[in-house]
Amino acid sequence: MGTTISFKRPDGKEASGYFAPAGEANAPGVVVIQEWWGLQDQIKGIADRLALAGFNALAPDLYSGVVVPYHDRDAAGKQMGSLNFLDATDESVRGAARFLAATGAKVGITGFCMGGAVSILAAARVGEFACAAPFYGIPPEAVAKASDVKIPIQCHFANTDDWCTPAAVDKFEADLKAAGKTFELYRYDAEHGFVNEQRNPHSHAQAELAWGRTLQFLRANLK
Repeated sequence: MGTTISFKRPDGKEASGYFAPAGEANAPGVVVIQEWWGLQDQIKGIADRLALAGFNALAPDLYSGVVVPYHDRDAAGKQMGSLNFLDATDESVRGAARFLAATGAKVGITGFCMGGAVSILAAARVGEFACAAPFYGIPPEAVAKASDVKIPIQCHFANTDDWCTPAAVDKFEADLKAAGKTFELYRYDAEHGFVNEQRNPHSHAQAELAWGRTLQFLRANLK
């Protein structure tokens, strides 16, 4: 449904990503951020689903063409570890937001795992976004705290998660409350990565519940 495109970063460099257009004029935009596996077909599928729901969706390729097989967690960890998160957020993600905002439409962001953390970073650092819907990812407080979030945010977390742990989620929620932020936070009886239908932890029922909430949130904040 979508195609690979190039777009400009604020620093003038070229970036690429998967763009799925909504097919209607002045549609709102959503930037979709990959898991630590790279810009694989499942993330492209999320962009396609958003397009079918009426959003222009752009998933920037933060690994510059590298896609890690699901079985190779070591390689995925190395790719994520070598990513300059602030550069990715301030340049590639912001460039994607500006691309989608060129029509004058509002733009939101969503992301999964590593992309969830990037989405929260963007909610704190990128002024082009009107809302954020991160999934099971929280950035280190050294780079972004809950109090830094500047836009409405809807968070989705798994109760059985050894990476983005329930304790970390509890603290993030408490910090959002203490800072008086506009937020929704949902917990699901599922494992980390439960939205990804290409992997074993996938929970169709929980993923569809989260998807419906996300669409409702995006429509409310991007109209």
